[in-house]
Amino acid sequence: MIGIILNVLNALLITAAVLWACRRVKKKNEPLGALFRYFTVLSNVLCAAASAAAAVSAAAGGISFGVSVFKYVGTCAVTVTLLTVLVFLAPALGSLKPLLEKQDLFLHLICPLVAIASYCLFDRAAMPFSFTLLGVAPVFCYGLFYLYKVVYAPEDKRWDDFYTFNRDGKWPVSFAAMLIGGFLISIALRAAGSI
Repeated sequence: MIGIILNVLNALLITAAVLWACRRVKKKNEPLGALFRYFTVLSNVLCAAASAAAAVSAAAGGISFGVSVFKYVGTCAVTVTLLTVLVFLAPALGSLKPLLEKQDLFLHLICPLVAIASYCLFDRAAMPFSFTLLGVAPVFCYGLFYLYKVVYAPEDKRWDDFYTFNRDGKWPVSFAAMLIGGFLISIALRAAGSI
């Protein structure tokens, strides 16, 4: 029952935080699509869907293996968000405070922590080591897309390097670091889910 409550709570908190962010973007007269450029938002939306699926599956009699894997992937994605904020973005900005204001408090910290707790305590499943590749898949896919949009897209369609991963042309280092970090997170969560 606690697992169901945590999953429902997380899905609702993420939905509310994303809607809150949409409202703020709309007030600035920016297109809503701009909000979905961020891995933070995309990883949390993925986690909300996985949390909702886990709650429904658990309420129907038990979390299926497929739903547990889905929850694992969503949890890996938001854990990358959490650790990127703590280890990279906060030091780069010189402060953690602006990264934990308003809806970002939920998307960067609270919801990832709830996802980690609910996966490790209630939604886990023993899975083969090869499944760690699924855990890093969101980082890999987003990383390729971000790289294209920041470095290789036509000039008029490029994004600003809002994560500063290409500062001084160092995207190969940033890309490798994110993949390695994502893979280590996937390994750690798989291990925690197999205990």
